[in-house]
Amino acid sequence: MSKAGTTVARADTPAPAVRLPRRRGIELALIVVAVLLSVYGYCAVGLARAGTVPPGAAGYGAGLGVLALVAHLAVRFRAPCADPLLLPIGVLLNGLGLVLIYRLDLETPGDRAAPAQLVWSTLGVAFFIVTVLLLRDHRVLQRYAYVSVVGALGLLILPILFPAVNGARIWIRIAGFSIQPGEFAKVLLAVFFAAYLAANRGALAYAGRRVWRLQLPTGRVLGPIVAIWLLSVGVLILERDLGTSLLFFGLFVVLLYVATGRTGWIAVGLLLAALGAVAVGWLEPHVHSRVEDWLHPLASIEAGQGPNQLSQSLFAFASGGMLGTGLGLGHSVLIGFAVKSDFILATAGEELGLAGLSAIFLLYGLLVERGYRAGLALRDPFGQLLAVGLASIVALQVFVIAGGVTGLIPLTGMAMPFLAQGGSSVVTNWAIVALLVRLSDSARGQYETDGTAAA
Repeated sequence: MSKAGTTVARADTPAPAVRLPRRRGIELALIVVAVLLSVYGYCAVGLARAGTVPPGAAGYGAGLGVLALVAHLAVRFRAPCADPLLLPIGVLLNGLGLVLIYRLDLETPGDRAAPAQLVWSTLGVAFFIVTVLLLRDHRVLQRYAYVSVVGALGLLILPILFPAVNGARIWIRIAGFSIQPGEFAKVLLAVFFAAYLAANRGALAYAGRRVWRLQLPTGRVLGPIVAIWLLSVGVLILERDLGTSLLFFGLFVVLLYVATGRTGWIAVGLLLAALGAVAVGWLEPHVHSRVEDWLHPLASIEAGQGPNQLSQSLFAFASGGMLGTGLGLGHSVLIGFAVKSDFILATAGEELGLAGLSAIFLLYGLLVERGYRAGLALRDPFGQLLAVGLASIVALQVFVIAGGVTGLIPLTGMAMPFLAQGGSSVVTNWAIVALLVRLSDSARGQYETDGTAAA
């Protein structure tokens, strides 16, 4: 209506749609930087070891660049509102992992792992692209909660049927081909936990009885998820894989806390984790030996048997100092057979120093923070819990591995995300990044549909 020549807008007039910045140009620029840093590391290794640029540097850079570019185009086409930092962080960490493995291959010419790792990385990026292109709405995954948990338990049980490798039954090896099913199981369990807790978060937070200062939900609500968790942890204990057991337990507690908002679950989780770790550490010989090495890392040297893996790892970190010895100039290969997998971080610490190691941890921290940010921005409970769960998988895994190789906690035998040798691990990590890209796209895109803007 009009009054005195002025026009007053109706109160119910919808706000104009807001088109938020896509930020894909920022993502592309960061990808270019990530590829260039990876190629620089590859060349630095060759110059340090042979005094010349490796002949495959151009091919390595071109291959990594093409993979990253195709992944970027998939995000630009199907997830235009996605967080611009997730994909570049994955590219940089994966590229650095290939450089470190290639550097260690030069010390072990009879056991080359970089070519296979490059193939697995290609498969991981391909899986990332397929996930971004085909998964249009993350809420579709909520329909397959029980399918996910059945698949996860099947993947966890399967390695029990195969011989142990280095004391743990976590591998399936057939005709020279090996995979680690537990890596895929953690994503499936995250989907199940998120879907179940999203559907029952009200009953978990407010129903049941109050014991001390903790609101306990009814057995009917909490029983199924606890049973699934106990079964998965029991299987992992039978496999003597303490690291993944701690990862699943931590994921369960974090999501339970996020779903209910009850801080008491954190205290209960820490208490149960401590009791379980102590019990398994004393009763399981394989785990007990790792606890002894943790408590007395220099015992083998004092006994005249030479340094063990943990003491060699500590020596490598000490040798690196603040700025490191330089790529290709360290001696972390003395750690032994697990130097390319469990102890890959020791190579980074020795040759890149505390400064380089801090930069790597900052990349992981930024990846986790962007996942949490997507979870905070999403409105649907399943998306919130799934984003937090996937980011927590990365956070817990980095803590457990870094703590083990630095002597903070006992060694667990897990693979450092993106850096360590392991095809199953790198494919799974790219799947996590793909899901976080989809979740962040939904989190930011939802504000375009209702005409509001996010901070």
